Amino acid sequence: MTTRPYIVGNWKMNGTRAMLSEARAIDRAAERLIKVEVAIAPPYTMIHATRKEATLISIGAQDCHPADGGAHTGDVSAAMVKDAGAGFTIVGHSERRADHGETNALVKQKAHAVIEAGMNVIVCVGETETERDAGKAHSVVSKQLKGSLPEGEGVADKVTVAYEPVWAIGTGRTPTAEDIAAMHEHIRSDLQTIYGEAGVDVRILYGGSVKPENAAELLSAKEVGGALVGGASLTAESFLGIIVAATETNED
Repeated sequence: MTTRPYIVGNWKMNGTRAMLSEARAIDRAAERLIKVEVAIAPPYTMIHATRKEATLISIGAQDCHPADGGAHTGDVSAAMVKDAGAGFTIVGHSERRADHGETNALVKQKAHAVIEAGMNVIVCVGETETERDAGKAHSVVSKQLKGSLPEGEGVADKVTVAYEPVWAIGTGRTPTAEDIAAMHEHIRSDLQTIYGEAGVDVRILYGGSVKPENAAELLSAKEVGGALVGGASLTAESFLGIIVAATETNED
């Protein structure tokens, strides 16, 4: 693929205004590391402030409600996060699917809402440890892709897929580059089935315990177009280590 690696930091439920200094440091470094596209998804409460402080990188949201508005106490719509300064939204993260019981159908509704609001969307997929051990990894991910990805003419240009093997998060098990390449190639095939020729250019990110120490190996796997980074994105020092690794990988 000829597009720049896409390195996205998902801050999850972390961050107050005290962390704006980390965002500023990442933003300044991104000015030099132009061979990588860098993004951060802070909590809702920090989207506006982070957008004001970090002007060179992309700022996004971690989720949104599928409706435009209404009686949904505590929820935030796609239009609202865009108004706050978001340029993309993550949907279908494994923690949303597990903790909130989000279905593929709901994730698809959210993805459509994000695109209709004028933003790009990152759709997350991935199998659990039980599903992988049962030999169902590919079929589970295929079902998630077919059920979660938005449809329509030109939609593929707005979509990024993030593969996050749930079994590799906090379990001590780490996927090999071969594991990752095999799944990403499988996802690429599904994307071409779903989107036709446009599916060739949809970026596929890897997410799952990405750190500066393993980033180069993970990012060099076939069909890996970047990374969705969790804990290692919370400080500029560790996140920039991953961005530098992506830069060096892109130069090879």
